[in-house]
Amino acid sequence: MLKKKSLTPMICSQYGNSFRKVNIVQSAFNSRPLPDEALCAVLWEYKDRGQKGYDLTEKFFNLFRNQFPAFSIEGPERAGMDILLNKVLIGYPNDKRPVDFIIRDNKGDIKAIGLARYDGDRGGAQEDDRTGGYANCAKEILGYAKDNGLDLKIIFVNDGPGLLLGSMWDDYSKIEAIDYDHIRVVTLRMVNERINKKWFK
Repeated sequence: MLKKKSLTPMICSQYGNSFRKVNIVQSAFNSRPLPDEALCAVLWEYKDRGQKGYDLTEKFFNLFRNQFPAFSIEGPERAGMDILLNKVLIGYPNDKRPVDFIIRDNKGDIKAIGLARYDGDRGGAQEDDRTGGYANCAKEILGYAKDNGLDLKIIFVNDGPGLLLGSMWDDYSKIEAIDYDHIRVVTLRMVNERINKKWFK
């Protein structure tokens, strides 16, 4: 909740009566055992936060460049700001729609828009939120493409284990079924057989 500094007054007003004084928190912290396995486990969970996603994106960029030298791929290969579609697509209706990469042909025209996510540590409500958001994203992009006479493809790059979590495989299949000619869900191993020049064209 505190990721947004603007929410601080609201959080203080709603939860302030349950806050403990700093010296009480310090005393409780000092009474914990050393080594503190429970606290270590909580902190360790965030040690490599984002790294697996960065690795996935970097590997996909390299794989794509090797397989499709006639196309260019743009976006943050590891850490960096996402691409906002309204900055690259004239009149795009959602000024807050971020994507991870765009693919252009040798004329500079955008041929595909992509999102790369590491879902191996997701499940339950997180899983539903993510795939539901992806479906909305796909429909929004396809709607814009149709309204503007564009033939845009959408690529969802996922890590393999993430696709196998619970119902996630079925959810991603439903996203592809929105428009099978324009949407592909792939892992790195699937790229060679599921994405090709014929599909782009």
